[in-house]
Amino acid sequence: MTVDIDWKNLGFSYMNLPYRWRAYYKDGEWYKQGLETDNQLHISEGSPALHYGQQAFEGMKAYRTKEGKVQLFRPDQNAKRFQVSAERMMMPKVPVEDFVHAVKEAVKANIDYVPPYESGATLYIRPLLIGVGDNIGVHPATEYIFTVFVMPVGPYFKGGLAPQHFVTSEYDRAAPMGTGGVKVGGNYASSLQPGASAHDEDYADVIYLDPKTHTKIEEIGSSNFYGIERGTHKFVTPKSPSILPSITKFSLLHLAEERLGLEVEQGDCYIDDLDRFEEAGAMGTAAIITPIGSITHKGHRHNFGTGQEVGEITEKLYHELLGIQFGDIEAPEGWIVPVEAD
Repeated sequence: MTVDIDWKNLGFSYMNLPYRWRAYYKDGEWYKQGLETDNQLHISEGSPALHYGQQAFEGMKAYRTKEGKVQLFRPDQNAKRFQVSAERMMMPKVPVEDFVHAVKEAVKANIDYVPPYESGATLYIRPLLIGVGDNIGVHPATEYIFTVFVMPVGPYFKGGLAPQHFVTSEYDRAAPMGTGGVKVGGNYASSLQPGASAHDEDYADVIYLDPKTHTKIEEIGSSNFYGIERGTHKFVTPKSPSILPSITKFSLLHLAEERLGLEVEQGDCYIDDLDRFEEAGAMGTAAIITPIGSITHKGHRHNFGTGQEVGEITEKLYHELLGIQFGDIEAPEGWIVPVEAD
């Protein structure tokens, strides 16, 4: 089937594709699993997902290779993180193999919408688990819906591999012992206001500091942070229990060490010590790798270099990661899962 889409000018927005994969949970077991065509979820007004935020989600992508094949990037890692989120929200875990199967089936059913190689676009995948059913008390749901839907998207930050500018926020993304380390909607709901304020001031996004002391970088609104240490070229990324453990981050830690021969560190990144880094970037499924041109903190703008160029190591990591995801560079064992069309 030929799909009439301007692949090179896609935004990062919702699109209603023909199929999504769903499973339903009740009385302690999953049932009624398979593809559906209705993009509406029909749930009780008493659903805990609506009142108490009992839900979790993931973000992934499918990539089309030069040969026209379609592949996933480390879906088992998303599945494991999804289980951690579900456990924290007191929801039933989706088995890893069932999660990967659901993702593959949703992609396969909509395979004509996987953007062409070299279009700059990908197929974004959104697994979602919500607590539903008749409920009003503050306790876990007795019924759940697991759904996986997909859509073609362009870059999250426009301009390709181009430096973006960020600003710190006085708001906290998550509490010190809260839900910052899991991928749940409440973390993002609280980021809407500071994110909108940053966009109004022409920043790409917000950088959140640690909620205890407001002295250390923790996370960017839509991604994780890294810095390349001046002189040593060490790849440094913050470590904290309230940071979402990004699959992209752990992949880049591996690639920086094993492919580029860099020393790597998960540790403190103090906002008042940005001179430590000669390069910095945002990393995540949506952001991929986005160079950070500057960070503004308390009215002072700190540029990395001139603030306008892409650092050498950032560029190498970007091309290594994308080369693996699109099948141009050999991946570490187990990182790539093919999606075979029927």
